[in-house]
Amino acid sequence: MKLVSFNVNGIRACKSHGFDDFFKNIDADIFSIQETKMQEGQIDLDIEGYYRYMSSAIKKGYSGTLTYTKIKPLSVVYGINGLYNDEGRVITLEYDKFYLVNVYVPNSQEELKRLDYRMEFEDNFRNYLKELDSKKPVIMCGDLNVAHEEIDIKNPKTNMRNAGFTIEERMKMTELLNSGFVDSFRFKHEKEIKYSWWSYRFHAREKNAGWRIDYFIVSNSLKDKIIDSTILNDVFGSDHCPVCLEIDL
Repeated sequence: MKLVSFNVNGIRACKSHGFDDFFKNIDADIFSIQETKMQEGQIDLDIEGYYRYMSSAIKKGYSGTLTYTKIKPLSVVYGINGLYNDEGRVITLEYDKFYLVNVYVPNSQEELKRLDYRMEFEDNFRNYLKELDSKKPVIMCGDLNVAHEEIDIKNPKTNMRNAGFTIEERMKMTELLNSGFVDSFRFKHEKEIKYSWWSYRFHAREKNAGWRIDYFIVSNSLKDKIIDSTILNDVFGSDHCPVCLEIDL
């Protein structure tokens, strides 16, 4: 199976910068999108050959997740046990052999004013994934808004107290991985330096001054089925680039 995840930073804008061609050419079995920034019905999002599931934030032009799948899921759940639906952050698709969880983790924001909210989300989300994993294996993907280790960020020393690289956020990622999950990219590419997000400021992408904050995280029971986990940083249209997981299921 081929799975793709892409924070599009506004799907309408991304569509004007080649999204449709990329979607068609990559030919994913499941394609997960974060930060759609739109409500249902604003534009036609149907794509032939795919089932579509969307969760929008109440606030217009903010957050939102969307999953396309060639395989009809057994069930679809939005949010985490009834929480976080107001920001459209989580969609879970259940299949015969696994759960697919598409997530857009909250950003802690400037001056870390949303860090406490983020920490609460992390704990609830980790417990939710563990609950799913007790039933069948999990593939989780999305923008996790954290560069886990120093290798995952261009300038670690100057970002220690910036959102996405605080010790609190990084420890939550470690806690998640220690609870029965694996970072698929780092599992397959232990020492490779590659990023998935670049600021729009200071020509950051041109200089490759980036962060790796987009992931495919899988249950430990699936790690030996990973064929490859890649970062497609030659794809444009957003301040993020897509990430791709190929797995034998």
